Amino acid sequence: MKNLIIRALTGIIFVVVLVSAICIHPVLFLILFTLITGLTVWEFCGLIQHYENATLQRAINAIGGMYLFISTFVYANGLVDGKIFLPYLLFVILTMIAELYYKASNPINNWAFSLFSQIYCAGTFSMLNFIGAVPGTPGIMSYSPLFIMALFVFVWLDDTGAYLVGSMIGKRKLFERISPKKSWEGFFGGLIFVLASSQVFAWYVPEISRINWLGLSTTVVLFGTWGDLIESLFKRTLKVKDSGNVLPGHGGMLDRFDSVMLAVPASYIYIELFIRN
Repeated sequence: MKNLIIRALTGIIFVVVLVSAICIHPVLFLILFTLITGLTVWEFCGLIQHYENATLQRAINAIGGMYLFISTFVYANGLVDGKIFLPYLLFVILTMIAELYYKASNPINNWAFSLFSQIYCAGTFSMLNFIGAVPGTPGIMSYSPLFIMALFVFVWLDDTGAYLVGSMIGKRKLFERISPKKSWEGFFGGLIFVLASSQVFAWYVPEISRINWLGLSTTVVLFGTWGDLIESLFKRTLKVKDSGNVLPGHGGMLDRFDSVMLAVPASYIYIELFIRN
């Protein structure tokens, strides 16, 4: 019961902080997600310590990821030009060169995991900035919380629907080798929850068609499920239960954002192709 209370309180605080940062002001969004980006990269690099012959510079990688998020935010919102990315490009170059001097037993692993941490963690969260940016006048903030908030709502409702339906009637395993508790019944239960919620967004934002809201929500569910399974595969490969313990009762940052981290790039593709075209 104590663990359940801790988990519930953590979840409530987590949602309130996230929604507030996304909806109240773009600077709050920038601050919170810069921190989240840094923590996920830090956590990822820490998990890799469980992997044989891989030693990453956690702080340097986390700072690099945070810079990428900040630079994409100001660039996507039309506040700076592409030169903002030059320091990050230098960071990538120096990451490669540094292995000449670290004398690691397996520098290839270090290169591979350092760059993967930037793509998987920092790169994914940075795409949120392009989802949130509305094309406008250069030099003027063009941030909109609509699609970012919808994405998170869809992920949360998918998790809730999948858990409730899967717990009650789940029998057919979705991907037993990776996640034995997930079922096809739970998957479709979560999908139904999300499809229904998409029509609430369609009612409030009628300028975006109901079909497009259905398409976006389906994209989030499909790729969010794959994202969850990918992180499960990652942890199984490293033989760890949770990615961390920064969120009491919920594990680590990767555990909380695993679905989001694949849903974000897929949603961005959908939005650009079918909604903003």
